[in-house]
Amino acid sequence: MKLIIAVVQDQDVDRLIDVLMEKGYRATKLASTGGFLKAGNTTLLIGVDDNQADDVVDIVKDVCKSRTQVVAPLTAVGRSMNNYVPSPIEVPVGGAAIFVVNVERFEKA
Repeated sequence: MKLIIAVVQDQDVDRLIDVLMEKGYRATKLASTGGFLKAGNTTLLIGVDDNQADDVVDIVKDVCKSRTQVVAPLTAVGRSMNNYVPSPIEVPVGGAAIFVVNVERFEKA
């Protein structure tokens, strides 16, 4: 058994969950934050049989594409004045961080 941990941007998560459900996969959804913009993202925990892991990873990659976003002037990207962006810049957003780990034991109570 494998546990797939997928950290995806909030605007991708609803579509990803829909596709996973259509294919018969279940996911546990956890709210999380992180990255350069401290933007909201979602962490999905997906338990699958060993032979299903590649299919789930491919689904995540297909749905969660990387793209760029323009950050406006004086947008806070941290907690101090040193982290303010003085002019618009493009930053990459989206995509997914995917971890696949072996599960030694699984029980459902």
